[in-house]
Amino acid sequence: MKIRSLVLNAVAAACVTTASLSAFAQAKEQFFPVLTYRTGAYAPNGIPMANGYVDYFKLVNGQGGINGVKILYEECETSYATDRGVECYERLKGKHGGAVLFQPQSTGLAFALTETAPRDRIPLITAGYGRSDTQDGNVFKWNFPLLGTHWIAADAIIQQIGKREGGLDKLKGKKIALVYHDSPYGKEPIALLQERSRMHGFELATLPVTHPGVEQKSTWLQVRQNRPDYILLWGWGVMNSTALKEAQATGFPRDRMYGSWWSGAEPDVKDVGEGAKGYHAVMMQHGAEPNAKIVKDILAQVHAKGQGTGPKEEVGSVLYMRGLVSAMVAVEGVRRAQERFAKGKPVTGEQARWGLENLNLDQKRLDALGFAGVLRPFGTTCADHLGASWARIHTWDGAKWVQAPEWLQGDEQIIKPMVKGSAEKYAGDKKLERRTPADCQS
Repeated sequence: MKIRSLVLNAVAAACVTTASLSAFAQAKEQFFPVLTYRTGAYAPNGIPMANGYVDYFKLVNGQGGINGVKILYEECETSYATDRGVECYERLKGKHGGAVLFQPQSTGLAFALTETAPRDRIPLITAGYGRSDTQDGNVFKWNFPLLGTHWIAADAIIQQIGKREGGLDKLKGKKIALVYHDSPYGKEPIALLQERSRMHGFELATLPVTHPGVEQKSTWLQVRQNRPDYILLWGWGVMNSTALKEAQATGFPRDRMYGSWWSGAEPDVKDVGEGAKGYHAVMMQHGAEPNAKIVKDILAQVHAKGQGTGPKEEVGSVLYMRGLVSAMVAVEGVRRAQERFAKGKPVTGEQARWGLENLNLDQKRLDALGFAGVLRPFGTTCADHLGASWARIHTWDGAKWVQAPEWLQGDEQIIKPMVKGSAEKYAGDKKLERRTPADCQS
């Protein structure tokens, strides 16, 4: 009996120990859902971005996690469809102890989740896409369009065209056409371009292209008829390469075409090659960054160990870097939240929200993370969920992207009033109160 009791006690103790260790292990994980589109019409662009996003999580875990908290992630395929994205959100938001944040990776889905996420108290990061007015953190408490919006991109392009013409005043009488994906994504820059058109007197034509963008004959017939001086391309996926091929066939100069940062990556131009030579695109600070320290770290600490998510040849490409940057700001938001609430422990979505609106990525921190030369220092506040409005232009030389050395910055005198006006209209429509100083500390 004594032996039996000892055995039973030992088994019970082992069970308790195992349960405790299991609970401890679970307590030391932070769940990041990963919404991807590795299938469908937009897969060539979605895949490298998703690979960069996941590889950064692997790098962080290999370095010990976020102050010892390992990242747990799970992918959900959306095929860039808003309804499937909403299904993924609902499926993942409560898993593994609860999602700490979401990155929709689609402007349409970002619009759809802007009302849902606040109810669930889960922040949304929409780096370079989504609603441009969500820069106003006093209205959009849970949205973070970190580092760029469609309005920033459009404004930077108009500034660049103005410089090319010898001044913004020289735009008077010019014709500028926007060829855009007929979706919330493609429509988002229109308000900014209309404002710039009123200011400078250029004629703006808006030419929608139906999803997925492989049929553009009627659009380019209008281009031939109207003969714009410049074309802005707000496409995604196959729409971009199709537009460049149509421009070549039509005879429209590619050096008078400027794409958004979602229309300026390798998949957009590589199949066009020399035919796209001279085409420009605005960059959300970074472009292709093969020599960045973060790229070398990924190659050495992830791919060299056989843990890379995709081919190592894509590491450092434009959209791969977009994935790395998106993952980095998410991790740093959680790290910042840990500093206030519980260092070395998982944080809630609400705590992560505080971390994201109190970011301070100075040069020293960017250097330590391996992003020197990729991003400029930036920080967020309760009122400003953007953090930075810097951009650059890069140009396709027929074989590779070449970065311009000059930096551009969204004109706050134009953009801030637009953001405030749009945010206040949203707040009025949804009967929301602007946040108080006390709420900003919560």
